[in-house]
Order: sequence, then structure tokens, then C-alpha cells
Amino acid sequence: MVGPVRPLFVLFGSSIVQISFCNGGWGAILSEIYARKADIITRGYFGWNSRRALQILDQVFPKEAEIQPSLVIVYFGGNDSTGPHSSGRGPHVPLPEYIENMKKIGTYLKSLSDKTRVIFLTCPPINEAKVRVNSELVRTNELCRTYSAALMELCKELGINAIDLCTAIQKREDWQDACFIEDGVHLSAEGSKIVAEEILKVIKEAEWEPSLHWKSMATEYSEDSPYDLVAADGERTLNPSEWAYHREIQWE
Repeated sequence: MVGPVRPLFVLFGSSIVQISFCNGGWGAILSEIYARKADIITRGYFGWNSRRALQILDQVFPKEAEIQPSLVIVYFGGNDSTGPHSSGRGPHVPLPEYIENMKKIGTYLKSLSDKTRVIFLTCPPINEAKVRVNSELVRTNELCRTYSAALMELCKELGINAIDLCTAIQKREDWQDACFIEDGVHLSAEGSKIVAEEILKVIKEAEWEPSLHWKSMATEYSEDSPYDLVAADGERTLNPSEWAYHREIQWE
């Protein structure tokens, strides 16, 4: 650990989490927005499904840990929702089992502490034409929709905030071409911007105490200092701790 201790946000999931800091990914976006406010770390595992997540859940999030996360953002489902392989191997998890697994994950994470908040992300859609070229797995948007809808219903039951990425991404007219890298599954920078925007919207609207919205959180070491940049009048210093002019998008 390094100090001072900040609120901890954990991104937990499969490859869309593991590579969320790559190529303008949504994890990198959140990390920049929450700079000097919260520490954002990934626990992402390429190719994993909800079964494997359950096997290591208490290792990634030990209940006896001195510091528990303030927020956990969870994504599993893209691999679960692939069609079954004739060998019985592979990432496919039948829908009823997937929902039961996600229920166990959500219930466990909510039990970590009174201040631990949880957001579930559903499957995003895919570019089916690219997937057919690049993958032997059966992936379809109909399967994505089915698993996404079921997860949204579960989250209503559990009182967990959820984001329907399957719907959110398809609101963009050119989503199939703009929102994915060449494999047709993983998110491009444009797709990640949608994910980040949806997450920020949920955090802003959530009635959490304390609020985890970035504008409501304290900025570390934000006091004025004589060592700050000197203003043009030579009489004042300019405190840069809240500057955000460098951002391509002025996030809300």
C-alpha cells in the first residue's frame, strides 16, 4: 500500500475488464477522471465466465481485508452467452446457471461492507460479421440480448445498479463499425467512451452516502500553495488541482 489511502474502485470481470486500460479504454478513462480522488484497479481475466469468477471470488475480495472497496464494477456474460460446444468444454454457461452465479457474486460483494457499492455491466452487442471471420465460438446478438435482459431483471430483484450495454451501445447509429476492434467483440475507444459515460451517469444519479461521483469527492492535496504557478499579475498563484482543460470530453 501507498498513502494516503483513497477510496478503492475495483473493476472485476473478463477480457473487457482486463483490457479496459488499453487503447483509450473505459478503465483508463475512469482512472483519469478520478485522479487524486480514488484508486481504480482491475481484476480482469481474459476468457473467463461466471463459473470461474465464483471460484476465486473470496480470494479477490477477502472479507477479512482491512480496506474494502467503495465500488465494484462487475462484467461477466460475454463468454457465458456463447453457444455450447459439442465437446462440453468451453466458456458457455446456461442462462439459469449464469443468473444464479451472478446472484451469488452480487450478494457476496454487497456483504463486504456497508459502504461497498456494486454496478453490474451486461453483455455489449457484437459485430456478428467480424465475429464469424475471427472466432469459432458461437456468438450472436440474440444471445447477448437474452443474457443482458436476464441480468437486468436480476439486478432489479437484488437492488443492484446495472447498465444495459447491449442497448446503450446500439443507440449509436454506426455502432457496429465504430464501437469494436477488429475481432468484433472487444471495445474500441469509441465503445469505451459509451461505457464510461453510462457508468458516470449511474454513479451521479445513485443516492449513495457518501456520493462516489467524481465532482462530489475530495481532491487529494488540493489546498493553495505558494509553489503553484504564478498568475500573470504576479500577485496570485493558480491552483491546478481541479484543472480538466486537457480532457477531450468534459465528463459529467
